[in-house]
Amino acid sequence: MGILDKFRLDGEVAVVTGAGKGIGRAIAIGLAEAGASVVVSSRTQSDLDAVAADIHANGGEALAFAADATSNDELEKLAEAAVATFGKLTIWVNNAGGIPDGTPRYLTRTAEENFDAQIALNLKAVWMGAKVAAAKMADAGGAIINISSRSAYGPQVKNGPYGAAKAAANSLTSTLAVELAPAIRVNAIAPGPIPTENFDECMGTDTDEKREKLLGMIGIPMGRYGDPEDIASAVVFMASPASSWVTGQCLYVTGGR
Repeated sequence: MGILDKFRLDGEVAVVTGAGKGIGRAIAIGLAEAGASVVVSSRTQSDLDAVAADIHANGGEALAFAADATSNDELEKLAEAAVATFGKLTIWVNNAGGIPDGTPRYLTRTAEENFDAQIALNLKAVWMGAKVAAAKMADAGGAIINISSRSAYGPQVKNGPYGAAKAAANSLTSTLAVELAPAIRVNAIAPGPIPTENFDECMGTDTDEKREKLLGMIGIPMGRYGDPEDIASAVVFMASPASSWVTGQCLYVTGGR
């Protein structure tokens, strides 16, 4: 097998949560372009249908399956749909996450229900998704990829609940990697600032001018925000044979920040 062949995913079957928009959409399309059959999932069927249509238009295979990533029962049905449609499950991307109501908060000013919502979406959903995926992969093996965040590292002013949940997800990733080795590899990818819809809502960067102003304040060495495709490329690597000796790691894709 040549080096470039190791990045191919022909014959693999992937599930991507939070795949209706932004980073999740790019991940799903990237996996399909690498050869995988992809089950795209989020809570909004119309978004999923559009992503699946794009994949089909490019000659790929996709199934749009609406599910709530914070519901274990719905994640079970999602995994079952993947196996029923494509015959197996070999890649699972826990991408669903973010700040549920788009409101950053100081830890000391966060209501219990808001804290619980952050943990449910950014940590518990990752744990449940990994359990469901591992049960379907079993001895046949596969790859689980958790989408973390640069916010998992260091203090996060007005973003404490999110940062804490993502840091815990990194810890979960390390432990799962040991528990599931050698058949199943588990890794995380931590994006830096990427102006998705949720990012713009949280940061108040709804215009190009506001985004450029924030970019100057952040100080990213590479001089630009990330693109969803930057994360998709990292996911393809982590899902492919090219990373067959990589597990328990968190790859920071942040432009040097």
